[in-house]
Amino acid sequence: MMFHQITLTVNGSLFTVMVAPGDTLLEVLREKLGLTGTKKGCDTGDCGACTVLFDGRPVPSCLVLARAAHGKEVWTVEGLSGDPGFRRLQENFVNRGAVQCGFCTPGMLVAAFVLLRTTPRPTEEEVREAISGNLCRCTGYQKIVEAVLAAAAIPEGSRGPDQLSEGGDPANG
Repeated sequence: MMFHQITLTVNGSLFTVMVAPGDTLLEVLREKLGLTGTKKGCDTGDCGACTVLFDGRPVPSCLVLARAAHGKEVWTVEGLSGDPGFRRLQENFVNRGAVQCGFCTPGMLVAAFVLLRTTPRPTEEEVREAISGNLCRCTGYQKIVEAVLAAAAIPEGSRGPDQLSEGGDPANG
C-alpha cells in the first residue's frame, strides 16, 4: 500500500501525517490526531455526527478523503470550544436539555455555530434547516432548536471576539 504525506491545519495547529489512499479526514482526526470529539456514525455522510469545519464550511468528515485535506484548514468541536460564542452555545445545549446521549451533539454544535456566525438572529426555520444534516435519535430536535435560539438571543455586544487564534475565524475560512 502506498502512503502519502499530507499537511493540514487542525484547530489552528499545523500537522503532517501519513495517510493511505482510502483514509478519510474523520480517520485522520480520530486515529492519527486523537481528536475523538468528532464522532464516527454512519460513514456515509447521512448522520452528521462527524461534522467539522473544512475551510470554513460544515462538512461530514467521513466523506472527505484525507488527501483532499492537504493544505486545508479544519476546525473540530475541540478547537471551537475556545470560542466564547461556541461555549455559550454549549451552555445553552446543556441548560435546555438538548444533550441526551450526546452522540450527535458535536456535529449539531458545529452546524449551529456556523449558522450563528452567518445568521446571528436566525428564525426557527433557519435553525431547523442548518441542523437538517444532523440526525438525533434522542431529543426530537425541539430542545436543540430552543438551545440555538437561546444562544442567538444574547445581545450582540456580549458575544466576544470573532477570532479564535492567529488562525482566524473558522466560519469564514
